[in-house]
Amino acid sequence: MLNSDTLSISGEALYLWRKQALARARHAGIAVYEVDWFLQGVSHLSQSELSLGLYRDRSEVRLFHALDWLTQQWQRRLTERVPVQYLVGETPWRDLMLTVTPDVLIPRPETELIIEIVQTWAEQQGVPSSSQVWADLGTGSGAIAIALAKAFPEAQILAVDISTTALEIARQNAHRNKVSNINFYQGNWFAPISNWQGKLSGVITNPPYIPSRIVSSLEPEVTQHEPHQALDGGNDGLNDIRYLIAQAPNFLKPGGLWLTEHMAGQSQEIRTLLARNQGYQTVQKQQDLAGIDRFVTAIFQPKFS
Repeated sequence: MLNSDTLSISGEALYLWRKQALARARHAGIAVYEVDWFLQGVSHLSQSELSLGLYRDRSEVRLFHALDWLTQQWQRRLTERVPVQYLVGETPWRDLMLTVTPDVLIPRPETELIIEIVQTWAEQQGVPSSSQVWADLGTGSGAIAIALAKAFPEAQILAVDISTTALEIARQNAHRNKVSNINFYQGNWFAPISNWQGKLSGVITNPPYIPSRIVSSLEPEVTQHEPHQALDGGNDGLNDIRYLIAQAPNFLKPGGLWLTEHMAGQSQEIRTLLARNQGYQTVQKQQDLAGIDRFVTAIFQPKFS
């Protein structure tokens, strides 16, 4: 929540505000469900209470801000295209609630599948959680690292980001979601974890992968408000992915997992890059729930092992 201070208004007043906000959202082409998402973030009301109007007859509804503030912020959503997640300062992701600001990307639903992919690999390998070390490179809000920490409570999780501000948000989110098996490192990719060479069970990353020429043409919610450093992957979008492919063999254990998210249309090139590096085997593409190629995995298996 944005503010712990509360105030009260009548249910009827909030009902009328919501009705007007829904109409303005439709007119602006904003998904109407975002109105209730916004109101949930600034009140104690649930989705069902809002959608069914169960609060309308109440003499008092507690809010974290005055209606004038709500109106001003909702206007920012409509005219400035500020993502609603930034307006309320948080977003749900898997079973987590994560603090988000414009210093970090908003975690996307499709990224949630990374955790399932890792869990499936771990089950197939039969490696005990206590001996696993996972690196989340470019952790941002900490979403992947925290979800891994929950999935493997006895494992060690390394969360790396070049942004000190992003790392602070990730630390806050780890505390908020009650996980303690994460170590945070500030720096560029593998640089701050050089002492973990040859020790990682897996390298997991959702790096910048948008081609530079495309970034400015993305929807305004992204290009005007999310951090470009976390979006821009260079000329073809693969600059950082190439680096991660080249460097990961220095850090992975034999049999370790390499996994990246990528943009639609990049899968074949990434798999080709991995196949050219003789340290990777079992190079595979993985699709998201929409059936779009979204992830590539590989197993590190050096020739001498």
